Amino acid sequence: MINSTLKVYNSLTRKKETFKSINEGYIGMYVCGPTVYNDVHLGNCRTFVSFDIIYRYLLYSGYKVRYVRNITDVGHLLDDGEDRILKGARLEQLEPMEIVQKYTNGFHHMMSIFNTKKPSIEPRATGHIIEQIEMVQQIIDNGYGYEKNGSVYFDTIKYANEGKGYGDLSGRIIEDLLNETRDNLKNQSEKNHPSDFAIWMKAAPEHIMKWESPWSVGFPGWHLECSAMSTKYLGNNFDIHGGGNDLKFPHHENEIAQNMGSCNCQPANYWLHTNMLLMNGKKMSKSDGNTISPEELFSGDSPHVTKGYTPMAVKFFFLQSHYSSPNDLTDGALLAAEKGYSRLMQANKTLEKLSTTGAGNSLDAEINDIIKGAFDDMDDDFNTPRALARMFELVTKINSLKEGHLDINQVSQETLDNLKKTFHDFLFDIFGLQDEQAAAGGDSKALDGLMELIIELRQGARESKDWGTADKIRDKLKELNIQVKDGKDETGWTIN
Repeated sequence: MINSTLKVYNSLTRKKETFKSINEGYIGMYVCGPTVYNDVHLGNCRTFVSFDIIYRYLLYSGYKVRYVRNITDVGHLLDDGEDRILKGARLEQLEPMEIVQKYTNGFHHMMSIFNTKKPSIEPRATGHIIEQIEMVQQIIDNGYGYEKNGSVYFDTIKYANEGKGYGDLSGRIIEDLLNETRDNLKNQSEKNHPSDFAIWMKAAPEHIMKWESPWSVGFPGWHLECSAMSTKYLGNNFDIHGGGNDLKFPHHENEIAQNMGSCNCQPANYWLHTNMLLMNGKKMSKSDGNTISPEELFSGDSPHVTKGYTPMAVKFFFLQSHYSSPNDLTDGALLAAEKGYSRLMQANKTLEKLSTTGAGNSLDAEINDIIKGAFDDMDDDFNTPRALARMFELVTKINSLKEGHLDINQVSQETLDNLKKTFHDFLFDIFGLQDEQAAAGGDSKALDGLMELIIELRQGARESKDWGTADKIRDKLKELNIQVKDGKDETGWTIN
């Protein structure tokens, strides 16, 4: 059943809209991928995890999704004009493609650690030079590009003067740049206007990554590659374009201009942007030491955390903020996320063991209303924090059913089946979490068996009224953050 109630916040129109795909039942989604010149940043991980959850939910809702996420391996310049890939190659004394492969492998490994699905297509910029040259030619032929000394620039002033809407996505006003013309134009070596941007750059003789073109031996502009690759695999007009909020300007704004300049087509109907990952209330920055890598977070080898956290605990932390809101990474928030994640996994194990012979009553309606609310939350612009809160409402119900505070036989088999399926689906299919204890295989089984033995020993002590031993076992387990819960019919345990 295709989801017809989904609403998404469209960055282009700045409002929440009912989602309607171009072709019913099918979605084309393009997300700007990493520039592979160093290890993937934790903030990037948050963005790609967010779009993975969006991808997962679209699939779960019944859509067939072509998810394209590129690899940028050329053309992304630093402020000093040096290509990021070339700078990495120079610093590490490797060939540029060695740098690309090294950090692409590292990126894929980190995405696997966070249990994200692979995209449908993962094109590389260097594999699509022909398509980029063709797009540059189309832009020139349509009057929006001009060549100067072997480089080609996009004419933003002509584009804006024709009412094409340069600045609509980012909110930048072209008149602000027009005011700079008198002062700055004389300082421009080649561009007609400060706001014009390169779509093909003539390479210096020492530049390694360069290709033949009608204008020069050179390389494509960073913005051009995403326009060319999204068009090749999704068509001139597709459904969703995503990326980090920092890409709105200039990258995504210039993508729109390039697509409009080449085919007079708005590339995507819906633009989705993730917000930044903060740390201790501030923007992450290497210069002031306010930063942490994923590896440091997992190992605990950082002054910013008191211990290491598992990938799923970190992913749970990501889920607690809406993708379009800032997310503040602190040690306290991670500790809370670790406990919340453990509660979910334990509740799922408890739920799997529940059974009923009842016909159901008002408890059925309560459980089904919570389930419906979770789907309503995801339909409301993929609101994971609210959907996650619904899961914890279900955790309370599950634990109450186990402990006898609620009568399991007052729940119908149909409702219990729905609860088991929905709870499992949200945790593992939609949120993309993994049960790390279960993944450990024998270690998890050994822990379960050991706990059963300890609980039996404690129960025996209680039955023989050896309260000292029973309390000692309980207190020792509490020191290990294991809480023993004495229910009506049985005793259970959870890791806090």
